[in-house]
Amino acid sequence: MLSFLAKKTTKNYLRGFSTNIISEQVLQRTIQRCSERNIVIPTYDEMFNPQLIPNEIQNDLSNIGLWDINPRNLFRVTWKNEQKEFGGGFGGANYIEIPKELSGVDARIIVLLGKYLPTGSHKVGASFGPIVEKLVRGGFDPTTQKALWPSTGNYCRGGAFNSELLGCQSLAVMPEGMSQERFDWLESIGSEIYRTKSTESNIKEIFTKMHQLEKEMGDSLVVLNQFTEFANPMWHYAVTGRTMEELYNQLATPRSNFKGLFLNQGSGGTLGSSMYLHQKFPNMKTACGEAIQCPTLLENGYGKHRIEGIGDTYVPWILNLKDMDLLVGIDDQDCVDLLRLFNEKPGQEFLLKKGVEKSLVDRLSVFGISSIGNLLGAIKFAKYYEMKKDDFIFTVATDSAALYQSRLKSFNQKLGGYTQENAISHYYGSLMKQNIQYMQELSYYEKKRCHHLKYFTWVEQEGKSVKELDQQWDDDYYWIERMEEYKNLNHLIRSFNQRSKDLKKSYSIPKYSYKENEVAFH
Repeated sequence: MLSFLAKKTTKNYLRGFSTNIISEQVLQRTIQRCSERNIVIPTYDEMFNPQLIPNEIQNDLSNIGLWDINPRNLFRVTWKNEQKEFGGGFGGANYIEIPKELSGVDARIIVLLGKYLPTGSHKVGASFGPIVEKLVRGGFDPTTQKALWPSTGNYCRGGAFNSELLGCQSLAVMPEGMSQERFDWLESIGSEIYRTKSTESNIKEIFTKMHQLEKEMGDSLVVLNQFTEFANPMWHYAVTGRTMEELYNQLATPRSNFKGLFLNQGSGGTLGSSMYLHQKFPNMKTACGEAIQCPTLLENGYGKHRIEGIGDTYVPWILNLKDMDLLVGIDDQDCVDLLRLFNEKPGQEFLLKKGVEKSLVDRLSVFGISSIGNLLGAIKFAKYYEMKKDDFIFTVATDSAALYQSRLKSFNQKLGGYTQENAISHYYGSLMKQNIQYMQELSYYEKKRCHHLKYFTWVEQEGKSVKELDQQWDDDYYWIERMEEYKNLNHLIRSFNQRSKDLKKSYSIPKYSYKENEVAFH
């Protein structure tokens, strides 16, 4: 728990990852590039609260599509975009609440929706942090260097999108077994793609290819590894966590309780929101999920699974295990079954018969495979702690079914068309059957066991130090200092933008032409 941090001042947070300028020469070239392309970088405060965005930029966005390759779309890296394909503004956080007819529990399950961010996934935020943190400090030269994004899918896409907006070339490394939509989109914006002969759980193969490219390309390549970059969870700490707190305060009654947060492990990025929320709600619990087919945290295990986007077989360097309270195993077959139930007509018709409101049934396509995993984990979480109607659980829908249409087509080809019998089986057998099997409440030493698993990936294989591994566990301020760096970065971003603006005033710049991009919005 981080409850003691509620009383902590932030005067010492400079001990986190450095926000000092790395190279003034590189920084000047980067500012020149951004000035030429009229690129303005949003602060973390603006991404949390888009009402702070200058009117001029908001006016520009009225003529820009959500997925267009236009630098103004950096300001749409927020949970609060208007649900429009083109020209949208901002409003409240995009979310849905899951009723008992769909969850089988009394608890109020609130799901933030990643569909309405550019690229259709919140990973565009997770990738914003690492690249911007380097750009505004002169640690990455977009005029001479390429950005490498190792991932199992959406982080690559988000990174490539942000790279394009910021005028940087990008490379993507991800397993060949991911959905075709991921590869198609990356190809559409001209990213270099390296496919590893692996599946969702084979992170080692991604790292091997990453190191090979590092060796071949040398200083012309900057690796932005989501599993080691603290700016990944920092974005969720500064934006997702605060958005959840704000939304809870809007929905809560005097009897309400913020009971917890459920998220699948993945890169450990989204779980950064937990470190913020624990300061605001010290009695809440955080549950971390993984596929039962690859129970790394639950059983020190391994294996292959089909919940695309949540990794496994390793513990991310950037995951704070002390902040976890409960481990939850999710069956990948349940996720696949419910993807079909939510998106096939016989499944939707059956849900209507079970009393689910049509307005919600029509929106269930906001859940991709890993999003369904988060939903199931939240349900198991609620059942484990016997939560009541005044208890809130928060989670996220990382992406939507728009990125899995090829999977749905493949299921129908292999298994036959979806029927009412399938719908009945999946509703009762994959949704309502959720129970408290494959769950473990973590004691202090069980958390420490999970933390120690980092050694085998990060110290033995990736060159991290035992000293820092121990510091992650022993230093009470290690994590909060790194998360609080977003406040320093706000200042650096403002300074960067001002220098770019001042430079632009000194000469005439031809208008830069940006390309539009197809939107998988529906």
